[in-house]
Amino acid sequence: MNSRARFTHMEDGQAEDWAIIAEDFAHYAAHLPDRILSHLKLLDGDFGGFPVDRLTHSLQAATLAHRAGEDEEYVVCALLHDIGDTLGSYNHPDIAAAILKPFVSAENLWMVEKHGIFQGYYFFHHLGLDRHLREQFKDHPQYQRTIEFCARYDAAAFDPQGETLPLAFFEPMLRRVFAQPRQSIYKAAMRPAAS
Repeated sequence: MNSRARFTHMEDGQAEDWAIIAEDFAHYAAHLPDRILSHLKLLDGDFGGFPVDRLTHSLQAATLAHRAGEDEEYVVCALLHDIGDTLGSYNHPDIAAAILKPFVSAENLWMVEKHGIFQGYYFFHHLGLDRHLREQFKDHPQYQRTIEFCARYDAAAFDPQGETLPLAFFEPMLRRVFAQPRQSIYKAAMRPAAS
């Protein structure tokens, strides 16, 4: 985009300025899947002491979910559940949830957002923490779903010999899930981007 808004303070912005910004936003937002794929690639080679690198872990979690017959949105959530590891070292589930929030169901969002507490069942006690921290959510409708996500897909995805479908396999799914936000305050202002 070559046009730019003319204001120096947002309170001075005119409709023409915001039309320029909205058009640019639509074009930029259309490339969100590309940026997500690029960010996932940052996990390649980052082992953090684990048996497999973080990209392989993410791909294995998604592979397990796909092979188990989970729907595309769930599989994409499995793929992205740890995408926040690079910038959110202390709150990676929050980062993944923030990226997914406009595009996924409330059930899948909660599962991703809380998976860090739920996966702690497997190791918190080795670090002097309470492995039963997840029990604070025992009455939540997504409690069992999140336990199952961690047990079947997250905790089980550290096998150097395990099946790991390539990122290219999941790319079409990711593009479909991120094609249009379900909820966003910016949704109404979006116009289709010219590619």
